[in-house]
Amino acid sequence: MFDALTDRLSGVFDGLTGKGALSEKDVSAALREIRVALLEADVALEVVRKFIEDVRPKAVGENVIRSVKPGQQVVKIVHDALVEMLGGEGEPEGLRIDNVPSIIMMAGLQGSGKTTTTGKLAKRLKEKERKKVLVASLDVRRPAAMEQLKVLGEQIGVDSLPIITGQLPQDIAKRAVNAAKLGGYDVLILDTAGRTTLDEQMMSEAADIARIASPSETLLVADALTGQDAVETARRFDERLKLTGLILTRMDGDGRGGAALSMRAVTGLPIKFLGTGEKSDGLEVFDARRIAGRILGQGDIVSLVEKAASEIDEEKAKKTAEKMAKGVFDLEDMLEQFKQMQRMGGLQGLMGMMPGAKQAKAAMAAQGMDDKVLKRQEAIILSMTRQERAKPALLNASRRRRIAAGSGVEVSEVNKVLKMHKQMAGMMKKMGKGGMAKMAKAMGAMGAGGLPGGQSMDPAAMQEAASKMAGKLPGGMPGLGGGMPGGLPGLGGGLPGLGGGKKKK
Repeated sequence: MFDALTDRLSGVFDGLTGKGALSEKDVSAALREIRVALLEADVALEVVRKFIEDVRPKAVGENVIRSVKPGQQVVKIVHDALVEMLGGEGEPEGLRIDNVPSIIMMAGLQGSGKTTTTGKLAKRLKEKERKKVLVASLDVRRPAAMEQLKVLGEQIGVDSLPIITGQLPQDIAKRAVNAAKLGGYDVLILDTAGRTTLDEQMMSEAADIARIASPSETLLVADALTGQDAVETARRFDERLKLTGLILTRMDGDGRGGAALSMRAVTGLPIKFLGTGEKSDGLEVFDARRIAGRILGQGDIVSLVEKAASEIDEEKAKKTAEKMAKGVFDLEDMLEQFKQMQRMGGLQGLMGMMPGAKQAKAAMAAQGMDDKVLKRQEAIILSMTRQERAKPALLNASRRRRIAAGSGVEVSEVNKVLKMHKQMAGMMKKMGKGGMAKMAKAMGAMGAGGLPGGQSMDPAAMQEAASKMAGKLPGGMPGLGGGMPGGLPGLGGGLPGLGGGKKKK
């Protein structure tokens, strides 16, 4: 969502960091560009005005102008101001789940993704916080709304309130609260009805439900693609319900991102979660520092490591670590790396969390690289027998022709996969144990200036964050073990398939 803004800001910062010295005129010109970039991203005018007012005196001060690396100082100041605008340096605000059952009320307009988000939140509470969760749909108007939540509950293994046709939302709320108490549930999530536009009837109904349920959390689910309309919706709901937080959905869309940047500053309400995609695990905790890092092209290593930790199969990871320690890496292992990368969001998803993401994506595009390459390479390996995957030396010319025919590619593509495997096997043999520490060092080096766009990163802080997360990963992180210069599958000099992707003519 922030790609366009990131590109604009990266251009501004490249101009600043490329100069050995900055004048007040240079900084003022850069701030004008930043102001335009934020306005084009649909950030509210009042928010942009305050942002520039906060940044200007710091950016044109003597400490910046006379510093050894003034450009990096300005980037740091802008980063800190972005963090403040998004919610501050503190830890993300969690949900208040104290009294049992804690009741969470979901509000919002129709089409904002309330029901899907209710399912995602229930899954997160069940799996990450080990809570016993009950979900209840109070939407008696939208066709099949109750059935949708029931099906979602079954898919994620969460109980849903039995449906009784003909009941009013207020009566369903009372029944849900009693069921949660009697059933010993830790959390009850109420999915309320929405409309296509704000109206008095909807607001009155929501206010009635709030009085009946006395929720500990009243969360507004807002579609980030609606821009400043989402900000106005938050204001109106807060006037009637006294919201405790926001959840922004469709953050993986191609909108301009201004609503996300404006929400906290305009409403004063904390953004609790960001929703991405339709999958039940597409909900991440909102962290101002991480989002600011992504916007400025610095990546989000901590989220990347957390994502890897959640996706890794512990048993497989242990086996892979043992094999890596012995210097063994066959095509079966390589196939598992490809699958793991796809589970973590594919090449684009991973690159978006890396420092210097803009440059990495540009390099991928130049070589015709996309997630289809991973699937094509996976198909090639799946066309091999188990014996061939375990012993690549068996793959003579006739076998390679058979594999190419089976996977629908040219023999040259098979040869590239085998060459990539040979590079990776050699890398794994050298790497052995301690892959995560190497990743931290590599990422730190990139932050120190190894990749454009990472100029303002603190290598020590990044290494410390990655190292802390490393302890949570069984046997290192297969697929990321060696860091950028070798950790991602296929990196013997790049990303999977680099040198194996189709070059543009």
